[in-house]
Amino acid sequence: MKRTYLGSAALGLAVACLVAGSVAPARAQGDWEITPQSEQALARGLQWLARNQGPEGNWQSNDLGLVGTGMLAFMAAGHLPGRGRYGDNVQRAMDYILRNADAPAGARRGPARISGKPFGLLNISEPRRGMYNHGLSTFALGQLYGMSNDPRLGPVLDRALKIICQTQCDDGGWDYIAQRQQHGHDLSLAVMQALALRSAVDSGLEVPPETVELAIKSVREHYTPQGCDRNAPEEEQKKHPGRFTYSKGGGNATTAMAAAGVVCLQEFAQYDDWRIEKNIKILLEEIDKHRPEQLARERRAPFDAYTLWYVAQALYQVGGDPWHTGYPKLRDCVAASQVQEPGSERDGVWNAQGHVSGRPGELYQTAVCCFVLAIPNRYLPILQEGRIDSLRARYGVKEKR
Repeated sequence: MKRTYLGSAALGLAVACLVAGSVAPARAQGDWEITPQSEQALARGLQWLARNQGPEGNWQSNDLGLVGTGMLAFMAAGHLPGRGRYGDNVQRAMDYILRNADAPAGARRGPARISGKPFGLLNISEPRRGMYNHGLSTFALGQLYGMSNDPRLGPVLDRALKIICQTQCDDGGWDYIAQRQQHGHDLSLAVMQALALRSAVDSGLEVPPETVELAIKSVREHYTPQGCDRNAPEEEQKKHPGRFTYSKGGGNATTAMAAAGVVCLQEFAQYDDWRIEKNIKILLEEIDKHRPEQLARERRAPFDAYTLWYVAQALYQVGGDPWHTGYPKLRDCVAASQVQEPGSERDGVWNAQGHVSGRPGELYQTAVCCFVLAIPNRYLPILQEGRIDSLRARYGVKEKR
């Protein structure tokens, strides 16, 4: 099947129509979603991000994905270029990403490459971070495109989406390096691209159905049942517990991967997939292990930034009881774990955890924590339920339970 993309002019028209006709965000449903403590923590976190962004707009990081995450924290709270207290911060982060989009003049179509890299790759760090940074940056820019009318975003996103489709491996996954291979590397790469592709649909951009269909197949292959063979019929697997894992062989069964698998299926509109419920149960059990008072003493968020990013989105996208029961607990843990030192430069930060350290790690952790606390505002297109209608229509999926 031939892959088709909207041209830049058509992209602008589609998004302009979408934004003009979009439904206003459904704000928080009460103090079970937002509390005075969570609002104060969000405000302090955004202040820290604004103070530490720097003149380049990148928080001393050359990982475009991390810069995009910082930008998303402000956007999730309703700030956009020319709008809101932190509009200038969003503008500077966006400008940094666009300045570093690897797309020289004249390289607008096709899979041409410079120095082994596809034109338009959103990565200026080392190649092994290529598709991480590219997927996360594409997601962030796609959300911004759905909320603004900046004409510079269309061509960048057009090229970025082509790269995601062109580098999809034969088995439906992706590799760290931006190149098509026979086998994708792991689920952590697939979920980055899933968010980017879903963001494109939310913002009115075209995504080839075969890319999504192959990705869905790959994600399901990362599910490992416990108590029966992973190649057993689905009806047998349903009888046993199981979870999504980092690799297809069942290795590295982390909380992050349980959440990532749920997010992938939700973003691809596979709402009734039986694997989702089994992994949501795991996430709720992991959240219950944490107590706000202990995290406040340790100044440690309940999860590292990467895990927290997907746990929160998994709960929100599934909705219903998991969101209603799990989010308030997660929210209170996040708010309590923030550094509170009025008058100090560290006031409002969340300490870095996981594989990213230093100032980039503080950016990552703080931006994700702010994003989590801002989810109930529902400003981002990906958080607005009306935007999934196009996915339902395209892939013939059932209504969300």
